[in-house]
Amino acid sequence: MPSATPTTSPRALRVAVDPAELRKPHEMIVMVPQSKRVTLTGRRIYNVLLQVSQARMEALGAVPLADFLFDSPLNALLRSTGSSGEDRTAAKRYLTEMQDLKVTWESTAPGDGVKWRGLHMLTEVVLEIRNGENWVSWSFPPSIIGALREPTRWARIDLDVLARLGTYSAVALYEICARYRDNPSGLTSRKPVAWWADALSHTPGGAERREWRKFKSERIKEAVEEINRETDLEIELIEHKQGRAVFEAQFSVRRKKSAAHATTATAVDASLVLRAESLGIREVKLEGLLREFGDELVREQLINLERRAASSKLRPIDNPYSYLRTLLRNEDGAPTVEESPALAPVATQIAVHSGYVDPESIRVAARIADLKSEIGRLPLLERKSWADKALEELARKRQLNAVVTRRAEQGDVLHGMLGATVVRLYAEAVHGSDWQGKPSESPDSLAVSF
Repeated sequence: MPSATPTTSPRALRVAVDPAELRKPHEMIVMVPQSKRVTLTGRRIYNVLLQVSQARMEALGAVPLADFLFDSPLNALLRSTGSSGEDRTAAKRYLTEMQDLKVTWESTAPGDGVKWRGLHMLTEVVLEIRNGENWVSWSFPPSIIGALREPTRWARIDLDVLARLGTYSAVALYEICARYRDNPSGLTSRKPVAWWADALSHTPGGAERREWRKFKSERIKEAVEEINRETDLEIELIEHKQGRAVFEAQFSVRRKKSAAHATTATAVDASLVLRAESLGIREVKLEGLLREFGDELVREQLINLERRAASSKLRPIDNPYSYLRTLLRNEDGAPTVEESPALAPVATQIAVHSGYVDPESIRVAARIADLKSEIGRLPLLERKSWADKALEELARKRQLNAVVTRRAEQGDVLHGMLGATVVRLYAEAVHGSDWQGKPSESPDSLAVSF
């Protein structure tokens, strides 16, 4: 189904750059399956869906309309969970089944109890092929959207840390304990042992719930050891007895003095893949650049590539991937330009093929940032008309692809190739052909030869 255009704020519609932290509402921390089992990969993927959606809503500045679909490449979701390509088939199957899976959601706070009973994890999920790659689109129930958009109380969940944990019980227990990492008491709530067994199990409990002594030996002991070894927390089980029987339990939680160092691969921000593909750089090529140069440098130079694509005074970029690779290779040896405080947020340092940085690029970058802000303040219909004109031009040039079309449908018109075209068309029509200001003596000095 098509995605509706949400009400936007003046900010540019771009997925937040913060790569791996989820502000998970307290009422979504404890997830007890009611009908069928939840897999470890499934729970990891669900957390990534929440993080990507939360970042998208922050960028949009508003709660999406009911038919809005979030989306991301499946590979990016899997990498963000620490999963391998071998999990692709299982992940696709799980995402499809997630619509039918009902769970009970509980808060970890004393007295809060059940928040939502029998609520589906997803209301819609779509798996499709775009340009030969698997993409996932999804939506949540309104209750989850509301809690995710503006959580009143939340736990900071680091997805990089979750990717290190190899059992479902360890992931579930870490999420609960992370909610108490800054609690002065250093203790989780006291709960009946049956509650802990349900909260840390990937299967429905009830009559088939394991005896506490066996569950502690089979699940909790391993989970505690794994959390203490792989994460930023140190936890310890505390049991409370009535006579000789354990009837309640809780955990002590404290931060480690130094965070654990993992040897697993770093999670990849799904928004990084989206931005690259919207510029015409396929995910498989981006992966090679990430391995060679690292996430931060690639992200920085993607911004510079977006700035370059917006320039009407320079010839079009024939090969965005080669251009980006040239920027990355020359970055270390290129002279820098001192940024003023006002220009620092708009990525004013642009490395070029010759290794020369033209100071005019600072003025151009600042001008583009101002124009994006100006376009963002336009009425929705007027902003859409400029997007339609940009789409027509891209179609004529055979540069229109599924990613650009999808971003336009969702109102993300100031991002990537579409954003560069929107800015140029608007600027030329409203501010004239000299909208960038006085050009440099040699505009081609910023062009890259192949």
